[in-house]
Amino acid sequence: MPYRRCGKSGILLPAISLGLWQNFGETDIQAVFRKTLLTAFDRGITHFDLANNYGPPPGSAEENFGQILRTDFAGYRDELLISTKAGYTMWPGPYGDWGSRKYLMASLHQSLKRMSLDYVDIFYHHRPDPNTPLEETMAALRDIVHQGKACYVGLSNYPPDLAQKAAAILRAMGTPCLIHQPKYSMLVRTPEAGLLDVLQAEGIGAIAFSPLAQGLLTNKYLGGIPADSRASKEHFLKSEMITAELMEKIDRLNNLAVQRGQTLAQMAIAWLLKDERVSSVLVGARNSEQLVDSLKALDRLDFTTDELTLIDTILKQN
Repeated sequence: MPYRRCGKSGILLPAISLGLWQNFGETDIQAVFRKTLLTAFDRGITHFDLANNYGPPPGSAEENFGQILRTDFAGYRDELLISTKAGYTMWPGPYGDWGSRKYLMASLHQSLKRMSLDYVDIFYHHRPDPNTPLEETMAALRDIVHQGKACYVGLSNYPPDLAQKAAAILRAMGTPCLIHQPKYSMLVRTPEAGLLDVLQAEGIGAIAFSPLAQGLLTNKYLGGIPADSRASKEHFLKSEMITAELMEKIDRLNNLAVQRGQTLAQMAIAWLLKDERVSSVLVGARNSEQLVDSLKALDRLDFTTDELTLIDTILKQN
């Protein structure tokens, strides 16, 4: 496993980190996700990414991860980098959502209890809050670090202007922002429109989530919509997104991946890692076999100029 410097900090991240957004909740099979977590650590993945609302139901991913921390990972805490977040709806009423000091403090307290931890390594604000002053949210993050409940703070889903303002506030408070987690993939290139430049200038690492665009950047949909796919469930990925034009792009990208000796998913992960500003790519995994397959992206990280030009041409076609 190669490790990359996270911005201008002392932290090294594995090139591929494991996210527990799905497949680690109450409705999932413990023996399966336990094997996934153990395989990840054995393969050099030291960073495990959670959030208060991961499951389903919300909170159950942290509970399950905490149980495995207490058993299989007992004695390895200092070899792990554990992150969690708050910012989306977690409990009813006016104090269980967004970015108030009340919500962030309470949510982290709950997360630590679920995982039986004294602290997390990174605590993120999960999304910007249009109504809470940015200074209030950033002050809460600073105080969380000063109280020893997190080693570092991060941001997620912040656009370039707000990320820059937040970083300036945190730096002035003496608690620099370590990391930013944007949605980034071949199909969602929004971070290239200013955000990555801001992060580089501010010395903040980037960790890309949803690198496979909810499974679109795999060969899963080339033959239609499988019955057990996310698109079939019409939840996070809608079937109407899978157009003939998109499938033509996916097919051409898949052909290039095959020529490179990779799967499309492996090429999509490698494509993100071509940019030194990306400290890590956050992958999900429904089982250990899928995780091992994603890790094979590390076998071929180089791209020729012609390959990169072809990828851009494919992605820009109408």
